Amino acid sequence: MTRAPQVRFLADGRRLHLQDGPIDLIVEARGRAADMRAAYDAAMQRFSGLLDALCEELPHLRQAADPKRSPLKGAVARRMHAAVAPFAADHFITPMAAVAGAVAEEILAAMLGNARLDRAYVNNGGDIALHLADHEQFTVGLADRPNLPGLMRTMIVSCDDLTRGIATSGRHGRSFSLGIADAVTVLALTASQADAAATIIGNAVDLPGHSAIVRAPAHDLQPDSDLGPRLVTRGIGALSVVEVRRALEAGAGCARRLLATGLIDGAALRLNGEVVMVGARATGMPGVRTPDRSRASESAMHV
Repeated sequence: MTRAPQVRFLADGRRLHLQDGPIDLIVEARGRAADMRAAYDAAMQRFSGLLDALCEELPHLRQAADPKRSPLKGAVARRMHAAVAPFAADHFITPMAAVAGAVAEEILAAMLGNARLDRAYVNNGGDIALHLADHEQFTVGLADRPNLPGLMRTMIVSCDDLTRGIATSGRHGRSFSLGIADAVTVLALTASQADAAATIIGNAVDLPGHSAIVRAPAHDLQPDSDLGPRLVTRGIGALSVVEVRRALEAGAGCARRLLATGLIDGAALRLNGEVVMVGARATGMPGVRTPDRSRASESAMHV
């Protein structure tokens, strides 16, 4: 028996919750009342059948991406491939690395195609697609580890910034990681691009061959994993401060290369309480604020 997608407004009456299998979205639109209704209706309509369409193409979505061509047909599947293609020549990556961001983008695009909004976001488990009209901004909350409560700092994305996508990857996230980062948060032009880049940078935060790092083949943990026999991180023993910083620097080097080629706007890398920020938007010039814990905003996301 198949289960129908879950569609409901949260208790505040302003945010829409859409859930179907692994897809879990929080959606908020701001604007005129009629436009907000049209945007939410469009989100719900586009959400229907979206997961089924992705499942039809799963065999191709789980294969290593070809940077020059793709057999994928669906709109979201094509978004996924387009996001990972710039990385595919130098890294193993499948379109699944961008699935959360691509879904968020697709729902936001449906909303904006049917309504004129001041501000909107679609948050797919911490991977966020943004729309910001004139004078609008969005506060992103960075957690030290995405699976634990606690706000480390916030970053402000304003309408004047190019950033419209935010994503986080790491060994504590929903997907397997080849690296050891607790979390890597990336700002980029789109959510799917941020999603793919966060995966690549998260994999690069690593100490290859270190005896304190426990790894296992991905397909032993999840038989249908797109990572197949590749070793994913399952645990980390004691690391020295020097080792932590060496691992972070490996990831930061990767992030700097992506920044130089315009694939990301900035990144924040975290491991064992140490943090490395890459890019002007991520270093406090401008937009990085010390969090005010006494005034937590509904738009501050633990990503």
